[in-house]
Amino acid sequence: MKHDIFSADKPADSGAIPTLKPDGTPNDNNRVEIGPTQLAFEEWTAAGLDVPNLKIMRTQRLNRLVQAIQARDYGGILMYDPLNIRFASDTTNMQLWAAHNPFRACLVLADGYMVIWDFADSDLLTAFNPLVRETRSGASFFYFTSGDKSVENAERFARQIDDLMREHAGGNRRLAVDKIQIHGLRALEGLGLQILDGEEVTEKTRATKQEEEIKALRCAVYATEQSMHAMHQMARPGVTENDVWAVLHAENIKRGGEWIETRILASGPRTNPWFQECGPRVIGNNELLAFDTDLVGCYGMCADISRTWFIGDGTPTAEQKRLYQYAYEHIQQNITLLAPGVPFREIVFGGHLLSDEFVDSRYSVKMHGVGLCDEWPHIAYPEDHHEGAFDYELAPGMVICVEAYIGAKGGKEGVKLEDQLVITDEGYENITRYPFEDILLT
Repeated sequence: MKHDIFSADKPADSGAIPTLKPDGTPNDNNRVEIGPTQLAFEEWTAAGLDVPNLKIMRTQRLNRLVQAIQARDYGGILMYDPLNIRFASDTTNMQLWAAHNPFRACLVLADGYMVIWDFADSDLLTAFNPLVRETRSGASFFYFTSGDKSVENAERFARQIDDLMREHAGGNRRLAVDKIQIHGLRALEGLGLQILDGEEVTEKTRATKQEEEIKALRCAVYATEQSMHAMHQMARPGVTENDVWAVLHAENIKRGGEWIETRILASGPRTNPWFQECGPRVIGNNELLAFDTDLVGCYGMCADISRTWFIGDGTPTAEQKRLYQYAYEHIQQNITLLAPGVPFREIVFGGHLLSDEFVDSRYSVKMHGVGLCDEWPHIAYPEDHHEGAFDYELAPGMVICVEAYIGAKGGKEGVKLEDQLVITDEGYENITRYPFEDILLT
């Protein structure tokens, strides 16, 4: 039995503990639902941030997904990607494990009926959201758990999908699927279902946020920035890269954040080339330390911020300043390109273009969308542009990361910078507050 948790009233006794937290969820010390801690709520209040109303956010997300299904004349969408399941249902279960052991699935039908297949036949982790109409088990057929019965298990699962499509899709046999293993695909097609691209549906639906999601992103970014301040206090000559990175993890969890997708932090000569992962290297005096948070924080929202710090008791070299100021100018100029209606192509070929010195070591993307993680769109540098792949334009509600990696091929150090911005009706709002390094800008 599902219970509508959002109908609870505050107690008449003003001295009693409220039944609801500021985001509309139960103030229950024994709840299973992941959510922000009191520390996060206090920091957001002090910063003047509005928290999202999760009941509204969840309903708006499901409605948008259903509208996208209907607009394409699909009968439903089957999702295995943990982040797509999070978007549709706002429920989680062992997110990283599920990413490589696909046991969890979510089906949203064209009439809005939503079913989740979980680790066990229990609604323990889904009952808090009444939009999830059923919780089942039996969506896994990966080899570790199914062995030589993978085909049989996939066919059993496919028959459930077929039954639900017949009941809720009015005879529509067109099913979008985001990610599925080969036995599942064959089983669904064997029942006569036409399988279509679910990633196109979810990426475009997730790309344009409504106000409650933007509130959640502002909160997640701010909480991450408080974690970054704690990192900066730890970062000093003589500690390891792992010592600094561990602070980001701890502070994220302390505020109710969830996990981190990468471990991209490097110091000194390891800042060039980019994409080296942090390790036991001891940070030296008067070196650069660069990192990319790639962090899934409060409300499952991604805070994707990059900064480069000067670590030491001396003064930066002329070369360190040159690299930093070039990276800073690069993102500041490119931010000015952001506005509703701007074609992605104009961003690719406009703004601050890299000089020949930095082209070969350029970052993998000039800008990209962000929400529950890095999301559509991918806006490339001119050298990586593919005609016809992203012929769209910016729209209000999109959240865009503008970034740069600046380091000459074969150079001694490099600089990584990145801000996160919301496209508004008039232009953009930069929701990143973390400061840049004055010592490197002057």
